[in-house]
Amino acid sequence: MAATYLDKLNDRQKEAVEHGVGLPGGAIGGPLLIIAGAGSGKTNTLAHRVAHLIVNGADPRRILLMTFSRRAAAEMTRRVQRICRQVLGDRAAPLADGLTWAGTFHGIGARLLRVYAVQIGLDVDFSIHDREDSADLMNLVRHDLGLSKTENRFPTKNTCLAIYSRVVNSQGSLLEVLKSSYPWVLTWEPELKTLFAAYVEAKQAQSVLDYDDLLLYWAQMVSHPDLAEDVGSRFDHVLVDEYQDTNRLQASILFSLKPGGRGLTVVGDDAQSIYSFRAATIRNILDFPREFSPKAADVVTLDRNYRSTETILAAANGVIDLARERFTKNLWTDRTSQQRPLLVTVRDEADQAAYVVEQVLANREVGVPLKSQAVLFRSSSHSGSLEVELTRRNIPFVKFGGLKFLDSAHVKDLLAVLRFAQNPRDRVAGFRLLHMLPGVGPQTAGKILETIAADAEPLASLAEIPPPPKSGENWPALVKLLATLRQSAVGWPSEIALARDWYEPHLERIHEDADTRKADLLQLEHIAGGYPNRERFLTELTLDPPDATSDQAGVPLLDEDYLILSTIHSAKGQEWRSVFMLNCVDGCIPSDLATGTTAEIEEERRLLYVGMTRARDCLTLVTPQRFFTGGQNSQGDRHVYASRTRFIPATLLQFFETVTWPLVGAAAGERSARNVRIDVGAQMRSMWK
Repeated sequence: MAATYLDKLNDRQKEAVEHGVGLPGGAIGGPLLIIAGAGSGKTNTLAHRVAHLIVNGADPRRILLMTFSRRAAAEMTRRVQRICRQVLGDRAAPLADGLTWAGTFHGIGARLLRVYAVQIGLDVDFSIHDREDSADLMNLVRHDLGLSKTENRFPTKNTCLAIYSRVVNSQGSLLEVLKSSYPWVLTWEPELKTLFAAYVEAKQAQSVLDYDDLLLYWAQMVSHPDLAEDVGSRFDHVLVDEYQDTNRLQASILFSLKPGGRGLTVVGDDAQSIYSFRAATIRNILDFPREFSPKAADVVTLDRNYRSTETILAAANGVIDLARERFTKNLWTDRTSQQRPLLVTVRDEADQAAYVVEQVLANREVGVPLKSQAVLFRSSSHSGSLEVELTRRNIPFVKFGGLKFLDSAHVKDLLAVLRFAQNPRDRVAGFRLLHMLPGVGPQTAGKILETIAADAEPLASLAEIPPPPKSGENWPALVKLLATLRQSAVGWPSEIALARDWYEPHLERIHEDADTRKADLLQLEHIAGGYPNRERFLTELTLDPPDATSDQAGVPLLDEDYLILSTIHSAKGQEWRSVFMLNCVDGCIPSDLATGTTAEIEEERRLLYVGMTRARDCLTLVTPQRFFTGGQNSQGDRHVYASRTRFIPATLLQFFETVTWPLVGAAAGERSARNVRIDVGAQMRSMWK
């Protein structure tokens, strides 16, 4: 059969798709690294590779596809199904539907841990804590150890959790992590070690896992040769997207599943490795070819860019060419353009905001919708002046990086009901649930949870406890609800409707804006209908939550068009026709907090590169000369001067059109009043002389 469905791929993409497929005797090919530059059709290539495997006889049930979000996995699966239908017609449906092992590292880990729970000593009904729940449990343990009342200030719960997470994911020692990332906490190393040991014991006693445990338990499980072979033998092919964003723990899992690399494909771009703050390491992708013997992994480079113009790519290539270590590639495109990226110098952040708004509106007038334009920045705080100007000019915008849907109190309340019914030893969920009842405070809740934890069937014990004073009818109603949910008497998703009916009177008592919050709960109930059972719903919602609540994200979306504001980290994987980058100066990018080591500086260079390669047609980098530091004195505003980012030295200016704003002439004349200084007080005094 002629593989006509591959005809639209370029030669490099086709080489990546066909690598090791159709070998004699059904043999499986060796390890493959696909270096996929920005805008090079990475997702399309990976989807075609999966489809090509299925079309050539691979069992889709034995393909493991790991991406970095559940949405990405769903999109990849849809593409594979579409390609298979194109080739196989009616026979495609059962094959493509068999691609059930597609998801995130954490999601796949959760599924496998349930499968192997008995062998590794886990309760099958274990709960999964999100970051906030994990921090709350860390805080409970911290308080029990007396560390919240130390004479010198002990690290906060969030800092403690961040340190713990970095140690787990980097596979380094606590001392190494403190020295490299948290030097101000070094004196607390013995106490932190005690805290983390107690935190692990608390999780195990309550049958809960945090995000990091999903990888840590998986890695520990496959460190046993028999279990590693059993898990690895489930999959003939393992494909991993965004490999540059993996940490050492994830890499160790892959090499345990496929120690010889047979059937292993990883895709990524070392130039877009920007998540070291999550313990991701660029070494994983740089060292991948040499991890196998006797033959190194094959490397296919996708260097044709389908997104940006040649002038934007020339500038971006110039920036990344100065990196100290990388896979050699220079992106190219046939999208010609005479417009070079703009490098605009402005006086200060106020002028920067005024300039960006002026250009955004000018673009809109010539047919570029607000939605097709984005303003990117290194840190969320950098957009403050712009947000004020946009609000003043009544220009709608959406800023990425706000509160997540699951961070809202009412949604966490309802989920606590379901989590506690699923796992009555989950102390964090239990605390939250009991606190909803009138007359139940922290001490009462703590005593109740300690009492039932000692029972083999905690909810049966709960029914025998005398109702707390002042709880009234709320107590028997709660006990009845939990018993019904625990027994799955009404089925899924009716269980969440039952929990919502119980919770709504408490919602109205606790929150003034109950009606707005009820809309979120209805949305949550609608989402629940897409999952087969309560366990899958709680697991996947925790690991990949929706972006924002209706009351927080609803207002800007009432307009048919809105500008995108985003950190560069949140913009990765996105693209817009026109992109503005704020504060392209030293101290902002690179951040003054990320210049301590060569590795940090190199990651900041890659961050600028990622931002630049989000642009399709127009790219503008803005460099304010002055930053005001707040306060005033007799000499005027306090400020510091900034210089252009070190990542664009003089040798790269040939790739940019340099502009100073406001322009000389009428525009400058209109703004000249800013420089006028007169002594009105002296004039007033002279009137009486």
